[in-house]
Amino acid sequence: MPASVPSSLNGWWCPQNQEYGFVGFSYAIDACQDIATLKREFKDIRYNFNGRYVRLYGACDRSNFYDDVVNAAWEAGLGVHALIWFGFDGGNAWQARKDHLVSTLYNNPKAKFVTRVIQFGSEPLFDYAMEANALASQVWALKSKIAPLGIAVTISELAYGFQERGGAPEVMKAIDVIDGHMLPFFSYQASTASNSWPLIQNDLNWFIAHGQGKKIYLTENGWPSQQTAVLRPNNPHAVANTANEQAYFNLLDSKCSYFKSVPGGGVGWFAHLYSDRQQLGYGIYNGNGQLKFPFKPRTSC
Repeated sequence: MPASVPSSLNGWWCPQNQEYGFVGFSYAIDACQDIATLKREFKDIRYNFNGRYVRLYGACDRSNFYDDVVNAAWEAGLGVHALIWFGFDGGNAWQARKDHLVSTLYNNPKAKFVTRVIQFGSEPLFDYAMEANALASQVWALKSKIAPLGIAVTISELAYGFQERGGAPEVMKAIDVIDGHMLPFFSYQASTASNSWPLIQNDLNWFIAHGQGKKIYLTENGWPSQQTAVLRPNNPHAVANTANEQAYFNLLDSKCSYFKSVPGGGVGWFAHLYSDRQQLGYGIYNGNGQLKFPFKPRTSC
């Protein structure tokens, strides 16, 4: 990053058609990581994996936490897909999270230079956190509120979440980019990770057909290495193990040229998640901080 904060966003971000292939990690923040941890792990993402972004997952309601995220991302040279977390239990905590995020965006001079996207999520349509019309209204309202900052607004969602709401065209129209979830392990048609490309392509084709030419990222995107109470397949042929997790990301990496060619600027994908310490089974690192397998996906091709 430059020695001082620029005066303008003009020319700041790479063109979207250069953001395809691997772009970074989904990163859970429920642990409310301290600034030292954020700096260390963000630098690891940037320098050891050539990541461009972190996509936040979950929520931390500690005062000034997003300031820490911004400052750590700035120091590491990363962008952020921020998240307004609805959670799984209803309630209105997401409203305060939105207000705190907006406050940081306006009051931390570095914030708009690292915050690429704000997501409502996770899976607000699939989880019935909000009706589609109301969700679209929230997207429009936030876009208006932060318009001077040049930050995209979207939702973080499964293709099926849109589909079960009749395509939710009012939401698709409102969002600036598509932050899609890709979790083929849970498909009723799933088998092995290496054979999951038809499932991936089916959802991608839906986003392409209905996405109005918008940029696509795969944000909550992975295959677990361990079955847990919440990570259970819907087809017995889908197995959660390290070999399948590795095979899934190898499959994505092998499709770099395809991702580059997708209309709207290509498809950039995140690995969900950075570490098993954030959610058991999904990490690239295990709970002891060791890589489960070699992980060097391409960021261009």
